[in-house]
Amino acid sequence: MGSTACNPFRVRFVGPLAPYAAELAHEFSRLGYSVTSAVIVVRFAAHLSRWLASEEIELSAVTDAVIDRFLAVRRVEYTSHYSRRALRPVLAYLRREGLVPPEAGPVPASGSEVLLARYRRYLVIDRGLSGPVAVAYSRWVTPFVTEVLGGTDPSARVAAVTGADVAGFLASRLPSMTRKTAQMTACSLRSFFRFAQAERLTAVMLADAIPPVAHRRLSGLPEPLGQEQVTALLSVCDRTTRVGRRDFAVITLLYRLGLRCGEVSGLLLADLDWRAGVVTIHGKGGRVDRLPIPVDVGEAIISYLRDGRPDTPARTVFVRAVAPFTPLAYASLSCIVARTAERAGLGTVHAHRLRHTTASRVLNAGASLEEVSHLLRHASPATTAIYAKTDLTRLATISRPWPASGSLS
Repeated sequence: MGSTACNPFRVRFVGPLAPYAAELAHEFSRLGYSVTSAVIVVRFAAHLSRWLASEEIELSAVTDAVIDRFLAVRRVEYTSHYSRRALRPVLAYLRREGLVPPEAGPVPASGSEVLLARYRRYLVIDRGLSGPVAVAYSRWVTPFVTEVLGGTDPSARVAAVTGADVAGFLASRLPSMTRKTAQMTACSLRSFFRFAQAERLTAVMLADAIPPVAHRRLSGLPEPLGQEQVTALLSVCDRTTRVGRRDFAVITLLYRLGLRCGEVSGLLLADLDWRAGVVTIHGKGGRVDRLPIPVDVGEAIISYLRDGRPDTPARTVFVRAVAPFTPLAYASLSCIVARTAERAGLGTVHAHRLRHTTASRVLNAGASLEEVSHLLRHASPATTAIYAKTDLTRLATISRPWPASGSLS
């Protein structure tokens, strides 16, 4: 292990990063990089340090513009590992330790971007939505903001918008949209105008001027998977491998507890109370629930934790299978379900379809809508009826009876 070719701790540093060379090597070993990969990344950091020294640039002055200059030089001298993505693990360490300035946020390119960024902050901070959901809402209202408001200061133009303007935009757009797209456009616009009123950009409650898109309430929902399909989905997970154990545990959680992808990706090791046999779920809008851990779910998680989860300081239950062993992203869980479904010959299966399957399975086993509502953690029984794709007869079993005539004093 004496050669730098096989030892990240022996890579020679010159320049401002020299005092941190050992810590950098330890960081990438800790994150699970192979020796070869760690050497490559540490050498990248050593080149950055040499270049900073030659340019007489202090670490405190390493901005995005400086990094771009360095990468331009590296592209001339090297044939690989010259992108910002390749340098990302080095920069992540330096920023976490406060050695270089934090990454600059994206600079809004226009007044529309400024307004949309403000809207996203409102959704996350005031309404409790997750980042990905806020981005999706922002995307749906972007055409309205750019086409109807436009200009250099669209925020100032919101006050001049009338119901007729909104109706005209929807009339020109909705006919060419699918039902789902039309619904999301209308829903997002209502949300946007609630934001506009809350931020005092307008005194008119334009959200009330946007009618819901007509649809059959229980139509267009995904069909639940049958038991044979669920069995096929789980059986293709090769539990002799790390990835297979992880994917099996993820799908089991989604199916058995009806969890959302964000709830599974955000699950922490500390959320698992093995003594009490319960798991703490951090749901939408900051809601926290404790659910019992079924035996098969517990066995799937334990199998992954013991023989599948890499040794990593990450505190989430599920992490990447290859270095760096960082928390598994929300989108990665959707990919796990989709990829596994393809291998099982089920075609396209979105992760949320497993939540519908959970509702259908529990209802068919004789549970009431109230029990399903508790399992799925819905605030409204009507929402459970939609997820379960059931009829209103069962919904009536948990609705309050209308008081008989003369029964109120």
